[in-house]
Amino acid sequence: MSASGSRLDGQVALVTGASRGIGQAIALELADAGADLVLCSTRAHGCEQVVREVMARKRRAIGLAADVASPADCDRLVAAALEVFGRVDCLVNNAGLVRRAPVQGTSDADFDRVLAVNLHGPFYLARRVLPGMLERGSGRIVNVSSISSRMGSPRMVPYCASKWGLNGLTQALAAELKGRGVTVTAVLPGSVDTEMLKGSGLPPAMTAREVASVVRYLVAEAPEAMNGSLVEMFG
Repeated sequence: MSASGSRLDGQVALVTGASRGIGQAIALELADAGADLVLCSTRAHGCEQVVREVMARKRRAIGLAADVASPADCDRLVAAALEVFGRVDCLVNNAGLVRRAPVQGTSDADFDRVLAVNLHGPFYLARRVLPGMLERGSGRIVNVSSISSRMGSPRMVPYCASKWGLNGLTQALAAELKGRGVTVTAVLPGSVDTEMLKGSGLPPAMTAREVASVVRYLVAEAPEAMNGSLVEMFG
């Protein structure tokens, strides 16, 4: 993928957690740049409205229900993308889960589920789209991490652990792929005005659209020298 301009004409982007919030904003931002979209959410028919908005921008899009914590669902998602579009040029791992509770109130199952969505899912999907990217010698993987990957937060042990892990995944994968035409980066937003922020007690410091604009830059414009970068957004 060329990083020489901000257009993504002819490119196909797969965006997870795309039914609302940051994922929805990313999908529309990439569509405005010319990309076709493969969108997913855990809810059946969750992406239908976003698909309609993408198509209103004269871009192609499909929406699927998929749980990124499921390897089988990730297989199905990537297979559908290849069947419809023949390629995936950009992967945006945005799907995320937070469960706020003190450690004593966090079950083993809750901890495992948060890590499965926030950390295992990005690995599963990256591993599945990489063969095509490496064959073409171009591709972009952008992980939506969090400022909580830089600091500990009370009542958010699973979330913080998963996002710290996602940063490590980003930089290790970037190092492994260096010089092969595929870049891996992450954006680390602070408090974003989304449904996920509600109940946190924190005021919003930025909009989903502002986060999406940074993702668009990382997909369409960022030079390969930014491979492995963790882009912080404090608001």
